[in-house]
Amino acid sequence: MLKNSEEFYKVLNIPYQIVSIVSGALNAAAAKKYDLEAWFPASQTYRELVSCSNCTDYQARKLEIRFGQKKSNDPVKKYVHLLNSTLTATERTMCCILENNQKEDGVEIPEVLRPFMDGKTLLPFKNKPNNEAKGKKSKA
Repeated sequence: MLKNSEEFYKVLNIPYQIVSIVSGALNAAAAKKYDLEAWFPASQTYRELVSCSNCTDYQARKLEIRFGQKKSNDPVKKYVHLLNSTLTATERTMCCILENNQKEDGVEIPEVLRPFMDGKTLLPFKNKPNNEAKGKKSKA
């Protein structure tokens, strides 16, 4: 799961780091957790975009998700172990793409997204509308 997330951000050319979360910061469900944090240039910091957790059998017990055939002489239920991961936090990823690809004249579109943008390579910044152009006179 973590490799899928890494590949996703690699093809977007977003700088990132993988962080192993210390046990004291884990919630009750997670036994192990990794975060993928991406670089946000405007704030000069890495921010979490992805969390990948091994929840062992915590969620499976609550949902009664078991494996194998239950035998009458088997006193112990066997629960599956579940994994949990987000591929992308959409809004944060969009902000990260915009921040990391900002140029003087606009935002450069990552190569992998260009087929979905009619082949455009740049989203140019638009100038603030000129009030005089709309028939309004400036106060002098």
